[in-house]
Amino acid sequence: MGDYADLPGVRTWYETDGTGDPLVLLHGGFCTDDTWGAMRADLAAGYRVFLPERRAHGHTPDVEGPLTYQDMAEDTVAFVETVVGGAAHLVGWSDGGVVALLVALARPDLVRKLVVIGANFRPAPECFVQPAMLDAMTPDGAELAFFRELYEAVTPDGADHWPVVAAKVLDMWRTQPTLTSEDLARVRAPTLVLVGDDDLMTLEHTIALYRAVPGAQLAVVPGASHVVPLEKPALVDRLILDHLAQDSIDTMMPVLRAPAPGPAGDTAA
Repeated sequence: MGDYADLPGVRTWYETDGTGDPLVLLHGGFCTDDTWGAMRADLAAGYRVFLPERRAHGHTPDVEGPLTYQDMAEDTVAFVETVVGGAAHLVGWSDGGVVALLVALARPDLVRKLVVIGANFRPAPECFVQPAMLDAMTPDGAELAFFRELYEAVTPDGADHWPVVAAKVLDMWRTQPTLTSEDLARVRAPTLVLVGDDDLMTLEHTIALYRAVPGAQLAVVPGASHVVPLEKPALVDRLILDHLAQDSIDTMMPVLRAPAPGPAGDTAA
């Protein structure tokens, strides 16, 4: 069962599960809380899981005007402050990963650890493996049929509003986000960048994100696509839980994480 939180930007639907330190799951574009279903139980076994549905997604109504990642990030900040009640771990998938990065940049005090799955920091034409895929997506087309059914089943705006929301999301993907490597260098939360080896985003773009975030870790899941949480939920859960439980990164032969040389050229202990 879920409930609504009356946030300044939009009346937001959310669900909760489990006990422990707070963990906020941020779903992908066009998605609902149901898409976390295969991963939810394992995560809730060790954490208090919060699952908000962003504006124009799931049970949360649309809002007048265009959709922007910035507005959704501000909604998420308000959710963490008022519903969660303090700093939390954020796990964001696709659009949710973009939102998580923006929250980590704007409010580092609210983000303990960060996981971004299949996320991008530049608009789709700059990072999609096949940018033409975006032009092929239409509200009534086969490419979005799965998401249309998710939307129509629960939206408070009525099934007839789907073409409006679909157009808003596609427009957002064409022009947003517009982060830079310099922006990402300001992320302070320990971050895991996770992606399928056959993702919508190019591996080069994902690696650029990983390299730009200080101290980030990278996981490329073999035999997986942009919907890796649906394809390999147990593996993704394990990677997330390992990251959240990790106090420090200790490897036998560090290169990128090797300690800086001491004043006399000796390696620091």
